[in-house]
Amino acid sequence: MKHLETYIKYIRYELNLSAHTVSSYVRDLSQFARFLAGKSADSSEAIDLLMATRADIRAWMVELSKERMQPRSIRRKAQALRSFYRWAMVVGLTADNPAADLHLAKPAKRLPQYVRDTDMERILDATEPDPDDFVAVRNHLIIDLLYQTGIRRAELISLRDADVDTAARRIKVMGKRAKERIVPIGDDLAAHIDTYRALRDDLTGGPTEAFFTRPTGLSLYPSLVYKIVHEALASAAVKQRSPHTLRHSFASAMLNNGAELNSVKTLLGHASLAATQVYTHITISELQQNYQLAHPRASKTKG
Repeated sequence: MKHLETYIKYIRYELNLSAHTVSSYVRDLSQFARFLAGKSADSSEAIDLLMATRADIRAWMVELSKERMQPRSIRRKAQALRSFYRWAMVVGLTADNPAADLHLAKPAKRLPQYVRDTDMERILDATEPDPDDFVAVRNHLIIDLLYQTGIRRAELISLRDADVDTAARRIKVMGKRAKERIVPIGDDLAAHIDTYRALRDDLTGGPTEAFFTRPTGLSLYPSLVYKIVHEALASAAVKQRSPHTLRHSFASAMLNNGAELNSVKTLLGHASLAATQVYTHITISELQQNYQLAHPRASKTKG
């Protein structure tokens, strides 16, 4: 596809978008190119996305809807197109953005799933590991750290040993778009970190560059972290048992226990309050449930 490689370099190196976002945009633009190729009389010709019209894009959106694709996914694909054509306008390849005025159905708002404080305490206490078992200690620490700090899976994997300072009670996290932030940790978590670190160094023969490792000293990988969390949350009353569920649990626990929204925003590494405000809906929902259960007249029906 013409211009795609140059555009990908732009969003990867100049906009510094995450690898996940870049791969999603590549996939979406490639899918649109295949759609255009299917409409072309000569499917062997090089597809130029700049030749697409508003009608082409609308036709693709309609086809995606007929395939029962979720509105949220369709909106993401439309955003990929808007981004590509905005870039094309900036560099002078086109004077128009054919994806600018799309009217798409808004996806239903979904509240993030989270594990209640009491359930998290039960899970962490019930899985207290053998202090001599490296894998058990590491896996328990992964759950504890994700819940107590709210960091993302990618941030956990990329933690360097030098980023974790138990003396100062803080960790340095490399977030999205290479933005660093400092996240505090408590005394209990710091003690667990020291236990894990001693086991790891004894096993690997000394400090490692990566903080979390496998017994071989190699770094973790995403599916391994997902598996560890998924198994640990087996008894939790949530459908989603992922690392991000623990991030949601951290945020809801902080707000439910009186933390200010701006503080939670900073700890999570959100660029704006809009991304953090979704958790206020969780706390309101929690209050409503507690009210219904606790107040003697809240659930009283008229007879």
